[in-house]
Amino acid sequence: MEPFRLRHLFARTLRASLASPLVLAGCGIVDLEGYTAPSCEDGYLAVTGLNPAAPPDFVQLRNVYTYFSPGEPHRGPNMLNSSGTACATASQPSACQSALDALTTENGFLRSCSNDVCTNYFLATTRGDDVAAIDTLDGLRSFLGTIDTAQEAALLSFAQGYNLSCNNLERGAVRADANGGFHVITTKGHSCGAGNNVTRHILSVSPSGEVNEESSQIIERGNPGCAIGRRPHGLRAADGVACTETLGRHFAAAAHLEAASIQAFLRLREELALHGADESLQDAALASALEEVMHTQLSTRLAHRFGATPPRPEVEALPLRSLFEVALDNAVEGCTRETYGALVAHHQALHARDEQVRGAMARIAEDETRHAELSWAIDRWAHARLSESERTALREARRAAVAALRAEVATPPDADLVTEAGMPTPEVAASLLASLEQSLWA
Repeated sequence: MEPFRLRHLFARTLRASLASPLVLAGCGIVDLEGYTAPSCEDGYLAVTGLNPAAPPDFVQLRNVYTYFSPGEPHRGPNMLNSSGTACATASQPSACQSALDALTTENGFLRSCSNDVCTNYFLATTRGDDVAAIDTLDGLRSFLGTIDTAQEAALLSFAQGYNLSCNNLERGAVRADANGGFHVITTKGHSCGAGNNVTRHILSVSPSGEVNEESSQIIERGNPGCAIGRRPHGLRAADGVACTETLGRHFAAAAHLEAASIQAFLRLREELALHGADESLQDAALASALEEVMHTQLSTRLAHRFGATPPRPEVEALPLRSLFEVALDNAVEGCTRETYGALVAHHQALHARDEQVRGAMARIAEDETRHAELSWAIDRWAHARLSESERTALREARRAAVAALRAEVATPPDADLVTEAGMPTPEVAASLLASLEQSLWA
C-alpha cells in the first residue's frame, strides 16, 4: 500500500461518514466498608501474608510464557516476587538452589492467553531439600490449607481467573467475614476496544477454599479509541480510570495507549535492526515513537480537562522476537488496528463538535496515517523474507483481527463520544471497515 493511496482511500471513505448519538450506561457503586487492598509487589499479588498448611522455607510467584509461533515454543520462568529464604534448611544448599533456578512447568494454576502467547502462573517452593512447583488449582488449595488470611483469599481468587487491582478498592479488595471466610472484590475483562467490558465480581471465599460469585456488574464499557496506536506485546491491563465523565475516561484510556505505543515503536526499531531492515524503516519507527510522545501529551491534556488522569502503561520486559513474530504483530496491530485507528482519527477531526478535540485529532490523524503507512511498508519488506506457510499465517491473522474489529465497533459509544469527540456510530464504523476491507484487506 503506497502512502498516497492510503491517504486517498481515507479521504474517499470519509466523504460518506455520518454521526448519530447513542447512549451507553455509566459506572457502578459498591460498598467498600471493611475492605482493604491486597498486598502487591511490582504490580503482582505478593506471596507475603500466606499461612500455608506446611510452611515452606521459601515461596515465589512465577510465570512462564508459551508462544504458538515458529521458533519460540516457550520462555521462562519469570520470577515475580517471593517470601522467605531459598533453600534455608537444605542439606545441600547449592544443589537445592540449582534445582530452584531451573524449576519451570508447562502447567499453571492460572493460564491466561492473548493472541499467540499464553502465560502460566505457578508457585515455586523449597522445604529442606525438596524443590516443588505448585502448578494446579488443587495443588494450590492443598498448599494453602485453610483459607485464613486475606492474601490467601486474594491469591485463590486470582488463580481462578479474576483480576485484582493493587490500588483501586473498587477493582480489588478483601474483607474478612464473621463466619471465617472472606469477600473479595475482583474484575474480569478489559476496556480496550468497543465491544469489550470490565465486569466487577464480588466473590465469597470459604475457609475450605470454595470460591463463589455473589454478584457481577459491568462497570466500564470498551473504549473504541484503543484502536488508535500500536499496542506493545507485554502490555499489562490497566486498573482503569476513576469514574468521572465519559470524555475523561475516553481520553485517559487513549493517552494510556498512546504512551504504550512509544515503547512499541522503540522495540520495533530494535527488532527491525536485528533482522536487517533498511535504515529508513528503522528511522521511521523512531520518528513514530517521538510522535507518540506528542500524542500522549495531547490526549493527557484532554483527559485532565474532562476530569480524568491517565494510568501509566506497564509493559513487561520481553526478549526481541523472530522476524515472523514481528511480522505477525505488525499485520494485526499495524496493518489492521492502527490503519483503522488512523481512519477513525480523521473522522474525529472532521466530526468532533469540541474545537480542542478537533484540533488534537487533526494532528494525531496525520501522524497515525504515517504510522499506518510504515506498517504496510514493513509488511512488504517482511513478506519477501518469510516462507509461504508464514505468509499464509499472516493473512489468517489479519482476517481474524478484522473480524474482531467488526465485533468491537458494533457496540454503540456514549452519546458524548459521538457528538463531542467525533467517534463514529456503529453504522458509520461498519461502513469505514467495509471500505478498508474492500480496498486493503481483501
